[in-house]
Amino acid sequence: MNILITGVHGFVGSNLVIALKGHHSLYGLDIVAPEKEGVVKTFAWKDIETTSFPMQQLPKFDAIIHLAGKAHDTKNQSASQVYFDINTGLTQKIFDFFLESSAKKFIFFSSVKAAADSVVGDMLTEDVIPTPVGPYGESKIAAEEYILSKLRSEDGELKVAMQRDKRVYILRPCMIHGPGNKGNL
Repeated sequence: MNILITGVHGFVGSNLVIALKGHHSLYGLDIVAPEKEGVVKTFAWKDIETTSFPMQQLPKFDAIIHLAGKAHDTKNQSASQVYFDINTGLTQKIFDFFLESSAKKFIFFSSVKAAADSVVGDMLTEDVIPTPVGPYGESKIAAEEYILSKLRSEDGELKVAMQRDKRVYILRPCMIHGPGNKGNL
């Protein structure tokens, strides 16, 4: 399977490449495009612009795993708009690319912060009405809402694009950590 992974050089992307490299042909999409072991080729974001020559040369992908995003601001110096430009704007761009591509699966790594900043009780379920706090969670829920809006028509039914065997998964993982993580632990 040909899989495009955005954020391939990040913590989750790097670990995902290790897990998948012997079983699939992996391609990366990131703000930096150096070679990476286990990745056939890494493209830069500008390469997926519809006016970009490399877009015409992109391989056919079977799945897109969208991990890229703005998460860490340990010095609390990022402007709110930066989160929306990256977490929402880039998600819109890559999801639109997915809809026009031959890929059949789109997996979006959102965040538990899109649903809530804290949990009342002992369980967070899909039935919880999202109440994100701060630009990180707010930008992630905005990205989710964009994806969902593209999947449904005004009457709430699935659009034709999704009836062409395209599948979309939105995951809301909690903090992911381990060896090599530069995060906020």
